Amino acid sequence: MATSTEENYLKTILHLEEEKGAAKVGDIATELQLTSGTVTTMMHALSEQGLIDYAPRKGLKLSEEGRLSALQVVRRHRLIELFLVEVMNLDWSEVHDEAEDLEHVISDRLLDRMDEMLGRPTHDPHGDPIPDREGKVTVVVSTSLAKMEVGSYRVVRVSDESSDLLEWLNQKGLTIGQEFELSREDRAAGILEIRRAGEESLQLGLEAAEQVFVEAI
Repeated sequence: MATSTEENYLKTILHLEEEKGAAKVGDIATELQLTSGTVTTMMHALSEQGLIDYAPRKGLKLSEEGRLSALQVVRRHRLIELFLVEVMNLDWSEVHDEAEDLEHVISDRLLDRMDEMLGRPTHDPHGDPIPDREGKVTVVVSTSLAKMEVGSYRVVRVSDESSDLLEWLNQKGLTIGQEFELSREDRAAGILEIRRAGEESLQLGLEAAEQVFVEAI
């Protein structure tokens, strides 16, 4: 069974493979705020356990076993986040760091009970898919709001990397499932303007809009 440190590495590699198509030692070091030497040492250890395929100076990738292990960490994290929001009534901006700690210590029995209580959910509070017990993940089709043109959209997913952004979006009511009209885009000024029925228009900076993922309606 992987240690909490090894689980964090596996989860980071999975994230980089999904976001960039590949994971590199330098990128892992940046994500985890570690030196490249420290990461390299761990890559050898994970390779010896069969969790990654690693060739120094050539590249690395998760093995099937490593990918399943990483997805199980993601499953625990996202179920915990949803439980903290739906049952414990915490704000969606507060739960990421809590889940980071709890994902390494919760038992499978307790996690399954939480999953049952929540009705076997498929997505976490931020719209990210929750892998099932076999590591299968529902594909979320969405595009960053920053890339969209004037039109009608629905919020599908929001990045959980910035608690300040999540808190602001919650205050403005721009949460998962919300529908709105992108009424104006000023790329030079870096501002988008959105409107919702019966409410005042809302201005959103492009940097923030990059973290909001939508689908056209």
